[in-house]
Amino acid sequence: MEKLDGMSMDIEQSERDKLQSLFPGCFKEGKLDIDMLLSLCGEYVDEDFEKYKFEWKGKAECFRVAGKRSTGTLRPCLEESVNFDTTKNLYIEGDNLEVLKLLQTAYYRKVKMIYIDPPYNTGNDFVYNDNFSNPIAKYKEVTSQATKSNSESMGRFHTSWLNMMYPRLRLAANLLRDDGVIFISIDDNEVHNLRKICDEIFGEENFVGCAGRITKKANNKGDFWAPNFDYLLTYTKSIHDANPFIGKANTEAYNLTEEEGERKGEKYQLVRLYMSSLQNRNPEQRFWIECPDGQKVMPPGKTFPPERPELGDGIWRWTKKKFDEERDNIVIKAVKSSNLVTLDGSPARWNVFTKTYLQDVIDNSSVKPNNFIEGYLNQMASHELNALEIPFDYAKPSALIKNLMAISKVAEDDIVLDFFSGSATTAHAVMQLNAEDGGNCRFIMVQLPEVIDEKTEAYKAGYKTICEIGKERMRRAGTKIISEWQEKQAQIEIGDEITGRVRNDNTLDTGFKVLKLDTSNLHAWDGTPIRDGNMQTLWDRFDAREKTIKHDRTDMDIIFEVMLKMGISLDYAVSEMTVGNRKCYSIGEHPFEINEDCEILVCLDFGITPEDITAFCELAPAKIVAAEEAFADSTAMSNAHYILRDRDIEMKLL
Repeated sequence: MEKLDGMSMDIEQSERDKLQSLFPGCFKEGKLDIDMLLSLCGEYVDEDFEKYKFEWKGKAECFRVAGKRSTGTLRPCLEESVNFDTTKNLYIEGDNLEVLKLLQTAYYRKVKMIYIDPPYNTGNDFVYNDNFSNPIAKYKEVTSQATKSNSESMGRFHTSWLNMMYPRLRLAANLLRDDGVIFISIDDNEVHNLRKICDEIFGEENFVGCAGRITKKANNKGDFWAPNFDYLLTYTKSIHDANPFIGKANTEAYNLTEEEGERKGEKYQLVRLYMSSLQNRNPEQRFWIECPDGQKVMPPGKTFPPERPELGDGIWRWTKKKFDEERDNIVIKAVKSSNLVTLDGSPARWNVFTKTYLQDVIDNSSVKPNNFIEGYLNQMASHELNALEIPFDYAKPSALIKNLMAISKVAEDDIVLDFFSGSATTAHAVMQLNAEDGGNCRFIMVQLPEVIDEKTEAYKAGYKTICEIGKERMRRAGTKIISEWQEKQAQIEIGDEITGRVRNDNTLDTGFKVLKLDTSNLHAWDGTPIRDGNMQTLWDRFDAREKTIKHDRTDMDIIFEVMLKMGISLDYAVSEMTVGNRKCYSIGEHPFEINEDCEILVCLDFGITPEDITAFCELAPAKIVAAEEAFADSTAMSNAHYILRDRDIEMKLL
């Protein structure tokens, strides 16, 4: 039996373990010898301290803030969710720093794509000041009052922004898969600083570009240049594992369909084997090709095989060897006008083409996206929100996020994360893309419930926090997407050709689980400092039985905390059941009813006996979870140990 410590993943220990496995000689008495590590890497210590580095007041604290483990939890809110029991999407209300810490255990290296649109630090943006000693209390304080902007008159203007961004990006980097990618929208105010901290966090070698996006067509603001674009900084988790980006192929050009063979039904286009723009003297690319009537053709030129061609002589795109190997992909057609010649030098009446399949272009990322992005104006976002009757300013168009998902090859069941969710544009984009391509991508949205200014249209419409706007947008967007999909399905007649993946609209996930950041549900796990000699709180934490669990917390609150602290994906199904006379909960990738065995069984009842443990084991779970104080007595716990050992089942104690 192993006792859970109730804390988020120890990121610093994880990093030490990885380093020690690679360089065991650099650790002496449990401490890292940095000079030895540098020497092993060929970086010999010298006395030159005038080295290039990026520093600001509070940078060292950023590492401590990111490394401090969280004792908080995420409490489910069923009444504000949509399709809570079946959805795999998450919407989390809370300080994204604490939330990112809590997600580490369950989502470490599992996220395919991150998109964030953080505060641009223009002087009117809210920048969160982290409280190192009591982060959740600080979070609750912020969410109960109007937030203040980070104005230049407050001093340390850039420093405050950097201190907010650095630890969050460091935590986010841990969540990316090896083939993952992060996109960050930013403007001129902080793009230079953002690039520097991202180089440190993700590595300079993993920087894959800074795209410019046109935000508006006309703008008379500004004293010098009228700002009409912003930036999109892009980093991969590992440049060696990341998939190359793919742009939008001109699908209309692939106007032919393969009629036979292994590729029957695939779209392709014909491309000439000879292009006059090709110039080299490779004799392997200048050879005769025999046509259906026996005539031989070749690009024009002064030399003939086996002579080495002169510069300027026409050559094929392929060598003779490749031509012979790819003969099935060659098409020779009679044409009215050909740029090829025959044996006697006269114009040929044939031309030679190769088949280029659309799927190959997609699979090989042959088409690259332009890093100057047009067609995604901010005005599109305004129209989009107006159509949903959602009052919100400065959102990005969901089509932009859809495009980023497409070019980075977000695929079936991948996770997309946005921890500056705002109006939930990213969630809208994920649902829309799933409806269009038949995928099942999942999203995790994180947003601080900032209080909305009473003067805004959003407040007048009844929204008190940004989170309320985001949740309502997802509800309305989901309803609209389902309706449009059903209408589209109704228009498809039986026998029509349907391209792409086909789905039943019942499988289109437009729901979301709402989770809210809070202190731990267990007194013993609650790391909130005790102030003013609050003896009742102290007594609650150390009372061994009835007061193990806080009186205002539900079973579902505890179940989700168990999932968080054990590293279980929060989209797993939770099924309530009775085992013997005990109420239990099964946690698994699928509801227990369609599973032969449950994966994790949780019992929150007290007075557990060996007979109960035996009954639990009959369900063959991989793990059983119960409170240490829940056993009837010490003998019951001892007997449980042997029962579990004989069944090879692990038990976790709260």
